[in-house]
Amino acid sequence: MAKQEKEFVKEITPRSEDYSQWYLDVVLKAELMDYSPVKGCMVIRPYGYALWENMQQGLDRRIKETGHRNAYFPLFIPESLLQKEAEHVEGFAPEVAWVTHGGNEKLTERLVVRPTSETIICEMYRRWIQSYRDLPVLINQWCNVVRWEKVTRPFLRTSEFLWQEGHTAHRTQEEAETETLKMLEVYRDFVENDLAIPVITGKKTEKEKFAGAMHTYSIEALMSDGKALQAGTSHNLGTHFSTVFDITFLDSDGELKHVWQTSWGSSTRLVGAIIMVHGDDRGLVLPPKVAPMQVIVVPIAPKKTRETVLQKAAELTEELKKAGIRIEMDDREEYSPGWKFNEWEMKGVPVRIELGPRDLEAGQAVLARRDTGEKEAVELDSLTTRVPELLAAIQANMYQKALAFREENTHRTDDYEEFKKIIDEKRGFVISGWCGQEACELAIKEETKATIRNLPFHLQDEKAAKCVYCSGEGKHLACFARAY
Repeated sequence: MAKQEKEFVKEITPRSEDYSQWYLDVVLKAELMDYSPVKGCMVIRPYGYALWENMQQGLDRRIKETGHRNAYFPLFIPESLLQKEAEHVEGFAPEVAWVTHGGNEKLTERLVVRPTSETIICEMYRRWIQSYRDLPVLINQWCNVVRWEKVTRPFLRTSEFLWQEGHTAHRTQEEAETETLKMLEVYRDFVENDLAIPVITGKKTEKEKFAGAMHTYSIEALMSDGKALQAGTSHNLGTHFSTVFDITFLDSDGELKHVWQTSWGSSTRLVGAIIMVHGDDRGLVLPPKVAPMQVIVVPIAPKKTRETVLQKAAELTEELKKAGIRIEMDDREEYSPGWKFNEWEMKGVPVRIELGPRDLEAGQAVLARRDTGEKEAVELDSLTTRVPELLAAIQANMYQKALAFREENTHRTDDYEEFKKIIDEKRGFVISGWCGQEACELAIKEETKATIRNLPFHLQDEKAAKCVYCSGEGKHLACFARAY
């Protein structure tokens, strides 16, 4: 075996041995990212950014379909604006990065590098909104934000990350609540249908809600190590920010009123979710809808037939490209077919097409699935039909596999001793009764490190037997888990 082949096939740390190291091995070896000279920040490499772009396009399309438009607001926020809203400041103060100098001169007012944009956007809405005719305002922005995290992990928690944040203003409370839930549904649809990740939608507790919000709703996903990941949030801000920032409008009844606002966001941590939900000990497994490359063609071409095989492989590549498939051909001579198989499997490409001289004689190609490893021989003339079918089947299978894992690792109990045992030994989601008291919520977190991820919508009509902690009246069924 050539030297570079030996270097390439060094094992990725098995998940069962060290899950954290497995994750780091995958993101580095699959060339999704690299470490930056700035502690806590990462460089998103072209393969990782192509994945993010595909995700961005799928979500951006949905956001625009619901009537929102994209805009851009400044990276820097004056300290005086942030200080206007005390609860908001308190929520973000430990993570804020400050700009104190411009060149060699000390600034007269410190600037915040945005941790989120409510304050700067509220200031602009105050200027733009005068009448009920100006409402609703439906704006989204794609940008970077900075939160000075103490403990970081690529994609999941970095000091700088990419995201979208929607900010809307409405005439009534009902309109704002409808918007908040509509965008939560947009996130659910995107994550389940494009990323093949099943989620639990629900309402956050008062303790876990966004700083300054009236209500916060979330979608929660289960990673393959049994930990939860918040995959998107939507906040009904009420009139909290509009009162602080004096965002008022003259209504049709002649009264001056404060607008009702929402904000909602999702970020590059969803890349981490894809890795941890679908990845295996061989590396990435990418959902076809967002994979940078859906199909890789690997010609198996001995010297005698090299030209013939490469020519046919190039023709097939172009044919499938015209059919709308994201496809590339790997015709590098310095690597063996086996080495290429390993590389593209590690990078999670959904389908590999193998084409050799024997395949040409038989008028077929071999298709290999990344999700199951299954292979099938397909007639060359049928590839433009079969490949899209196979990609759709892979997408559906990945979702069903993730759903089955979540169901197998979702437990129910109202016995606290059993609750602790599940959290320690089995992990996953635990559905238990909760009395609604913050004291019980805090005690559970302190004793088990499990938090209430949300109060699931699909369980809201089901009565809780009792509170899992205090055995008092159960007011809610809550979804508990340890989380990233």
